[in-house]
Order: sequence, then structure tokens, then C-alpha cells
Amino acid sequence: MLQLAVNNGIDTLDTAIAYGESETCLGEVGTQDFKLVTKLALPDGCADVRGWVQEQVAGSLTRLGVRAVYGLLLHRSEQLLGSNGKAFYQALQELKDSGQVQKVGVSIYSPSELEAISKLFCLDLVQAPFNLVDRRLHTTGWLRRLKNDGVEIHTRSVFLQGLLLMPQAAIPNKFAQWGELWKRWHKWLSDYDVSAVQACLSFPLAFSEIDRVVVGADSVNQLEQIIAAAISVSPVDLPDLHCEAESLINPACWSHL
Repeated sequence: MLQLAVNNGIDTLDTAIAYGESETCLGEVGTQDFKLVTKLALPDGCADVRGWVQEQVAGSLTRLGVRAVYGLLLHRSEQLLGSNGKAFYQALQELKDSGQVQKVGVSIYSPSELEAISKLFCLDLVQAPFNLVDRRLHTTGWLRRLKNDGVEIHTRSVFLQGLLLMPQAAIPNKFAQWGELWKRWHKWLSDYDVSAVQACLSFPLAFSEIDRVVVGADSVNQLEQIIAAAISVSPVDLPDLHCEAESLINPACWSHL
């Protein structure tokens, strides 16, 4: 899969300390052809923030088999606003100064998280959800603001956790309240004979402000499909599926539906 990625110009891998054995697996395979982005979250009640951060990143570098990573993101951006926020940020800057990390930033669930953080800290990299249904990064103006500030932008959840790839009949009943949205989506796919993967990828790839679109694949076959779809930009205007309902666009809310 990594060789297929390299052969097709994919140059960045997104992982995290919390993603099971992912860092170890990547280190065993070898990642010299890639920029690596990993993530961490500060445990509650951490007494020695600087020491903890240094220890965590040292562990990541060892598992990944590298001397430095391209990006280090905070899983929970609100931790920068807590009592340990300044110490946390300072620890990240020290990692940059030492050459262990090239860019530091946050992984967010909503662009609203950026308002308070951007007033206090300078970020190099932001990862945010962005897809045909969740367009907040663009509609709030944050996509342009981040780019104007020189921030690198990575977007994820392009398939809305797979919901946008499901046949209409397979969509779980708890999402039935958005039935008109699914109906409009599947009618558009049928009318224009475009695959869901192709249409989903065409949306973020059309925004010049976005530097990387993060996708997941479980097999060579899946990755081949994603690459083929990304190369074939949708030839027609995409449907407007924009929705502001937090209970739909934030998968963290799905368990409450």
C-alpha cells in the first residue's frame, strides 16, 4: 500500500499515538518516503507537561523509526486554553527548535474551536473535517483566514465516516431524519452517473487552500479506487448537501441519536 502511495504522489501519512499499533507498524515497514503527522493528547492532571510531551514524542520517533516528524497535532485543541495551555504550547515549540518536529498544530472537530486559540497561539498546521455535508471550514471563512495566516490545512472525514458511500437503503435508521438530504444525494449520483467516492473527493480537491485531504484505506484495492477517483475530477457541479446539524456532521454525536 505504501509503495502504491509513493508511486501515485501521496507523500504524507497521518497517524497518532492513540491509534493502536499504527506507529510501530509504520516504523517496521519504513516511512522514509513520507512526511509523517502524528498526534497526542495531554492526560488530565499532568504535573510535568514539558517532560510528558518530550517523553511521548521520543516514544513516537522510536516507534516510527525516524529522527523527526513533519507534523505534531493536539487531539484536543481545548487543552491549549486550559491551565496547562501555555506550558503545552511552549513544549511543542521546544520540539520545533530541537528539530524533532517541523510543524505543530491542532486537530479540530469544529472551526469554532479556532476563534479563541488563534488569538493566543500561532499554529503551523490545522486538521479539520470537511465534506459535502460539513462545509463549515469554508462557510465560516476559516479556510481563507487560515491560508492567509500561512497555516497548512489538512481536511479529513471526506466520506463523512462512510455515510456518503453507503447505498441509500443501507443508511442506519437513526439518520432517517435527514432523509431528504440522502435522497437528493443519491438522485444526483444516479442522474450524473458519478461514483460517490469520486464526487466526495472532488469537493475538497477543488479548494486551492487545502494542502492535503486525509483518507483511510484498508487494502491495496481500496487505495487504488481512491487514487483513481481523485484523479478523475467530477465533470459536473456537485450537489449542495450543506447541513449545520451538529448531530449529523459531528460523528462524536452519533451515539446519542
